[in-house]
Amino acid sequence: MSGPRAGRRHPRPAAYAVVVPTLGRPSLTRTLQALAAATGPRPARVVVVDDRPHAVTTPLDLTVPEPLRPLVTVVPGRAAGPAAARNTGWRACPEPWIVFLDDDVVPGPDWADRLAADLAAAGPRTGGVQGRITVPLPTDRRPTDWERNTAGLATARWITADMAYRRAALEQAGGFDERFRRAFREDADLALRVRAAGWTLTEGSRRTTHPVRPADRWVSVRAQAGNADDVLMTRIHGRDWWHRAAAPRGRLPRHLAVTAAATAAAGCALAGRRRAAALCAGLWLAGTGEFTLARVRPGPRTREEVVTLVVTSCAIPPVAVAHWVRGLLRPHRPQPRPAPPPHRPGPPAAAADRRHAEQRLVRICTDTRSQVKTITAPRPADRRALALRSRRPRSAPRRPFRGPPPAPRRGAVRPGRNPGPGRAVQRGPAAGAADARRPGGPGPAAAARRPARRGQQPVRRRPRAAELPAGGRRPAPGGGPARPVRRLGRLPARPR
Repeated sequence: MSGPRAGRRHPRPAAYAVVVPTLGRPSLTRTLQALAAATGPRPARVVVVDDRPHAVTTPLDLTVPEPLRPLVTVVPGRAAGPAAARNTGWRACPEPWIVFLDDDVVPGPDWADRLAADLAAAGPRTGGVQGRITVPLPTDRRPTDWERNTAGLATARWITADMAYRRAALEQAGGFDERFRRAFREDADLALRVRAAGWTLTEGSRRTTHPVRPADRWVSVRAQAGNADDVLMTRIHGRDWWHRAAAPRGRLPRHLAVTAAATAAAGCALAGRRRAAALCAGLWLAGTGEFTLARVRPGPRTREEVVTLVVTSCAIPPVAVAHWVRGLLRPHRPQPRPAPPPHRPGPPAAAADRRHAEQRLVRICTDTRSQVKTITAPRPADRRALALRSRRPRSAPRRPFRGPPPAPRRGAVRPGRNPGPGRAVQRGPAAGAADARRPGGPGPAAAARRPARRGQQPVRRRPRAAELPAGGRRPAPGGGPARPVRRLGRLPARPR
């Protein structure tokens, strides 16, 4: 083939990895089979995170198709929820794109081709590309309440049933928030944080089927635990996160009113107020009836379905309020920070500069008697001291630190200070010895007779006990009565 198209090269598809957290459901095998049968470029690796409880010691029942056997890796999880399992999975993948799939979804036959097109069309600031979710519903009857709840995934935003994130965006946002222990709101929380970091999220063209898995009668009651996660979302993103995440508001305000009416009816009945109790009971019955009718009307209206909806409609309001209160009372713990990336050594010159900069960090000691020590890893308090020290204007001269000032000799008088009339200065034996050692200096007796300066009273030495007259008394200054001398050894220096 000749012409301008002969030398044109098609762009290489972006490398991606697939992360699938699982609890050991049988649907995982079907997910891997659909992933192997999809046409298009294969993933660089498929990480299956085994997030079963630690008490389960049996190996994971996993049947890997032949095309994916060299690519599948099973990583043990921490049994801390899907958010923690996804963090474990994507941190084990070095690829630039991470695609999250649930263990109960079925990728389409051309899923890999469409995924490659979605990643190729992503701009440099595109942090994630969402797949299109399809929930199959029965065609011969109306869907049940649980089937309608699952069908809401088709219109949900940024759900991780099929969501591709750029690894750089995940690292900048810190990954999933592991405080979300359930498969609820952890995907919306990550999407809001990624968008707040300056990335954009788009919707791709690939399609994935999310079948309705079987559930028991009380599944709608257990789902009310998500009200505690809504409280956490409000604490993190504010009260307007509903609009930014395009999430439905729910019926929590009505559940609060119905639960309050039931509580008031019980309280009035115990207090003997029959009319008030009947009024509150009527309000509770009206609210519960409206909720039950709203759930029964679009359903198949079979006997089993109606009984299930009537029973659960009475239990859902108080359970929802209890989980909401639990979320309010739960202490607000900060998000666990991800592990720091491994240190990559730089060139020798950069390493030498780094060591030189670390050696320049010194610790400022508060004790004036200690010396300045050079350390390579200062403590936080030392860093704060250095920061305050660096705020000094550069024009101000910096005096070198030469240690603490020397302590004055015992009994010595500072220059320029007059002890005043009648004040004696005690001179210990160390001072006299220093004067005697000075070349040409006077001895202890001559130091006491040193002439005073102009305008200054002469400094008189306090007489010793051996020089006093008999009786151990000396005359007081000013001609007053004599006072005894304390024979306690060396007298303390007078405070200055």
